Amino acid sequence: MSSFHPSEFILHPFVSKRDYYDILGVPREASKDDIKGAYRRLAKQYHPDVNKDKGAEERFKEVSEAYSVLSDDEKRAAYNRYGHAAFQGGAGVNDFGSFTVDDIFEQFFGGFGSARASGARRGPRRGADLRYELNITFADAVHGAQKEIEITRAEVCPTCVGTGAEPGTSPTRCSTCKGAGEVRQVRQTFLGSMVNVSTCPACHGTGETIATPCHTCKGRAKVRSTKKLIVNIPPGVDTGTQIRLSNEGEPGASGGPAGNLYVVINVEPHPYFRRRGDDIWMEFSVNMAQAALGAEVQVPTVDGEERLKVPPGTQPGTVFPLRSRGVPRLQRNGRGDQFVVINVLIPTNLTAEQKKTLKELGKTLEGPHAGSEEKKSFLDSLADFFSG
Repeated sequence: MSSFHPSEFILHPFVSKRDYYDILGVPREASKDDIKGAYRRLAKQYHPDVNKDKGAEERFKEVSEAYSVLSDDEKRAAYNRYGHAAFQGGAGVNDFGSFTVDDIFEQFFGGFGSARASGARRGPRRGADLRYELNITFADAVHGAQKEIEITRAEVCPTCVGTGAEPGTSPTRCSTCKGAGEVRQVRQTFLGSMVNVSTCPACHGTGETIATPCHTCKGRAKVRSTKKLIVNIPPGVDTGTQIRLSNEGEPGASGGPAGNLYVVINVEPHPYFRRRGDDIWMEFSVNMAQAALGAEVQVPTVDGEERLKVPPGTQPGTVFPLRSRGVPRLQRNGRGDQFVVINVLIPTNLTAEQKKTLKELGKTLEGPHAGSEEKKSFLDSLADFFSG
């Protein structure tokens, strides 16, 4: 089992993305040719090898991501129905298939800018990040907790140790690309004569071929496995909080580091506590006599019951604060407060003696309608209502 270091705790919601149709500047009913044409125009404009302006590379990646979804009928249908949520799993990677922005760009413009991409493919690459959604109770969110989770992910094959070759054999240099991982050819495009550098079809960019694939992973160098992890949840988390477990994502390629696992917290609602920032609110009911005469009552808090003094004449809706009985401030010192909202219970099943007493009391109390002797007091009317 593994656990994360407190310094790896982070707090940030997933950033919402722009609409893919808006990114490409096409209507939702756009044809494939319209989408392709929009991508061609924007990719030429923002490719970082052409456009050196700040932000051009991010814009280029955004355009390529939008095209990768809208150019695929299945992905486009899912996006039209569910939006970005179509590509967010409970414990998986938020991705859009096995593509890179340079892969898409090469489909249109050949080798333009592909030297950088091919080098990246053959070099060490960081593994993909994973996302896991974890439900916890209100109490766990306030006090912190330790939870065990299970994730299924790719692991380096234990038999071939990531080579993809059967033990006792080794990968050999690709005869098609001579170990370069790419093949080159000159092609004519609307930009002129350009060198097309593309991934070698024989070795898929690795520069090596495997004559005898590993019997465990079938030459893929990775296997799927389920692993148990321990997640330490600090006090004060809330729905949307992310906890990062470094290097617990998908393994990297060509010796690259593993990605991270992001555990996203979802706090289950409490029967009577309501959280507002670091404060906790709740309603507490007292009877008419307690509200009128005053009383000491025991009210629940996240730390157990606490005595609250209700002064005589307390009105419905009166709020009493309990200092430092709220939620611990995440990554800061101190706690919020708890606020108790008083609710006065009106009895519904009075005995004959209680009705008589309430009527007599009503006659002695000043009514709510000042200056109107003909109108009954509130308690008098209440007693009549209960007596029928």
